Amino acid sequence: MTNLETRPTEVVCEGKEGTEVQIIGPRDVPLGGPRAMNVRRTLPSRERSLIGAWCFLDHYGPDNVAETGGMVVPPHPHTGLQTVSWLFTGEIEHRDSAGNVAMVVPGEVNLMTGGRGISHSENTLEGGNPVLHGAQLWVALPDEARDTPPMFAHHKPEPIKGTGWQVRVFLGSLLGETSPVETFTPLLGAELLIQPGVIVELPVDPTYEHGVLVDTGSVAVGVDGHHASLVKKDSLAYTPPGSETLTLEATEKTRLLLLGGPPFGESIVMWWNFVGRSHEEVVAYRQEWQDQITRDGKVVGDSQDVRNGRFGVVAGNHQRPIPAPPLPNARLRSRS
Repeated sequence: MTNLETRPTEVVCEGKEGTEVQIIGPRDVPLGGPRAMNVRRTLPSRERSLIGAWCFLDHYGPDNVAETGGMVVPPHPHTGLQTVSWLFTGEIEHRDSAGNVAMVVPGEVNLMTGGRGISHSENTLEGGNPVLHGAQLWVALPDEARDTPPMFAHHKPEPIKGTGWQVRVFLGSLLGETSPVETFTPLLGAELLIQPGVIVELPVDPTYEHGVLVDTGSVAVGVDGHHASLVKKDSLAYTPPGSETLTLEATEKTRLLLLGGPPFGESIVMWWNFVGRSHEEVVAYRQEWQDQITRDGKVVGDSQDVRNGRFGVVAGNHQRPIPAPPLPNARLRSRS
């Protein structure tokens, strides 16, 4: 997914360390237009920039596609990151300039590696599920991998079931299940369904920091048997490294995403759809994208040099590419 804010603001993040569980509330972001689909963004926030390499968490729906128009995201660029698409209901067609065409459907993860540069589109198709509901997540690539060629992966994780709970591990390892999807830093990504009153004790990697993003219901989150904090619908709980057990107690029927990874350890500059390492680098990415499209939003021809450029051309898509928004009137600052 692209960040369709016409004037994306720079978020200065000041991590608050020293608390066992930190609660981060969402902010509403409309994805453009009078029938805009709204997303709830919890990362980045003023409280925190990253959880492991997870650098961007958007959560949306349930939306009636007939009312909102669904997801209509024309070709747009990415650098220095991986996008992780996870749906609860609905379906979205993905197309990218590396030649990949795939459907995003519930319970199956699509991971796109932008690397040195890619462009892609995401669109709801007519005749599909009328309700769209899911999450779009970004992962920052470490310095040694951020110029990797673009690629795409798909995986359908089998559910792990217990009494009153179910887990699908789409990235990394949990409860003895390991996803085959390649990432460039250690990561955890899983969906949990928990029935009311059920307590789930999860053994977790103590080198990881974790995030619990609540989709429906509410859950009390505790670490290593210490006092639990209640996390309500649409909010994100952060737990720092050092814990070996994560306790989740559903106060009502709850669905959540559990995300994690070791602290990223690198500063990044993230603006619009680009992750770089300096102001100048992001400005150059933006200019390369703008040079590829004309003022009316059409791709400059279909020449071989455009196809072989940093962002390429999304084959089979005839929407006008999304122009980059204006840069802020100040230097972009790094976050870590």
